[in-house]
Amino acid sequence: MEILRVECMIGAIIQARMGSSRLPGKIMINVCGKTFLEHLIERIQDSKTIEKVIVATTTNKEDDIIEEFCIRKNILYYRGSQDDLLLRYKMAADLFNLDVIVRLTSDTPILEKKLLDKIVNVFINNESDFVSNVFPLPRTYPDGVNVEVFSKKILDEMHENSKKPSEREHVTFYVLSQPEKYNIIRVDLDGDYSKFRFNLDYKEDSQLLKILFERFYEKNKEFTVFDCIEFLEKNPDIRKINSEIVPFQGILKTFDEDKK
Repeated sequence: MEILRVECMIGAIIQARMGSSRLPGKIMINVCGKTFLEHLIERIQDSKTIEKVIVATTTNKEDDIIEEFCIRKNILYYRGSQDDLLLRYKMAADLFNLDVIVRLTSDTPILEKKLLDKIVNVFINNESDFVSNVFPLPRTYPDGVNVEVFSKKILDEMHENSKKPSEREHVTFYVLSQPEKYNIIRVDLDGDYSKFRFNLDYKEDSQLLKILFERFYEKNKEFTVFDCIEFLEKNPDIRKINSEIVPFQGILKTFDEDKK
């Protein structure tokens, strides 16, 4: 894969907190000797496109454990607003002098660096405002390897203009709701793999991800998303563990807040 070198600071900001309503403390669940959060960071930290990996958590007392983890592992971090996630991203990007932001969530522990680099390269090789492998829907990538890329200029614009709760909590909704104004690119796979779910959101997700890590990690720490897909295709009973979960429930809940 050709990597285009550009004179800018590209940083991945991973939003992370302990207070999940569906599975509290999920990112600190231990599997194969490491937490899910540490696995995610390990899998992307040698990316060819990203200069900095930053964990953005909240100032809540319960998230002290995330700060302690970052200090212990020498990982960059920022602590900010719980509900205004857009402000948290803005402040983290300002603090670490980022020119390009790669938005990641801490509930995607099997995201891999080659996949991430692919998405980032689409952004830096095209005249685009926003690139992702998720939006606009329908996606072809599985849920749980989500990547969004945009410039600091766009982040500042979103921060300045976003007013709705959905726009403040879900960071990029301001851009995504205006495809006529912004140049949005979705990166797709040759086939449709959206039926597979690798997100860490519910107890069933945790069970499936533990099986995948225990199956692959010791033999190959850089196992791929397609290793997991192939395994689940051969083991449909394991895939069933979380196949009934309906995605985007948190987003739908925020739309209700918009109406209020």
